[in-house]
Amino acid sequence: MPEVNKILVSICFSEYCAGTFAYATRLASQLKAELIVANVINIKDVKAISKIESMGYGVSANDYVEGVKEERKAELKKMIAESGFPKEKVSSTFRVGNPVDKLLKLVEKEDVDLVVMGSKGRSDHPRLLAGSVAEKMFRHSPVSVVFYKKK
Repeated sequence: MPEVNKILVSICFSEYCAGTFAYATRLASQLKAELIVANVINIKDVKAISKIESMGYGVSANDYVEGVKEERKAELKKMIAESGFPKEKVSSTFRVGNPVDKLLKLVEKEDVDLVVMGSKGRSDHPRLLAGSVAEKMFRHSPVSVVFYKKK
């Protein structure tokens, strides 16, 4: 079995993410691995805000992105504190773009050994085994992907 020194956990900050994050921290603790927490703000959401902004409404795509990042950073800080996982072994990144593309690039750039994802994302479609991002990551990731499933 290949050595696991670096784990990427992808979280979307939906209702399922706390469990996924907790699972990833337990796994990282057991394997004595570093943990990279990744969140990708979907470019489709940003484009929708930009379209509304172009119609003259008082919204800003840049303000939206910065606001979402700040909210999620605060939530992540709380999750890290509650987990008991050593802060110095956690890094985080927030990106804007196509989630699958950004995550795959991050796996390569950071030399990740394992990816942990929730089996459900924002959509929570009842007939899907895994969210579309998780399913695409499973098919295209150059490293193993572990799905966390809430019992």
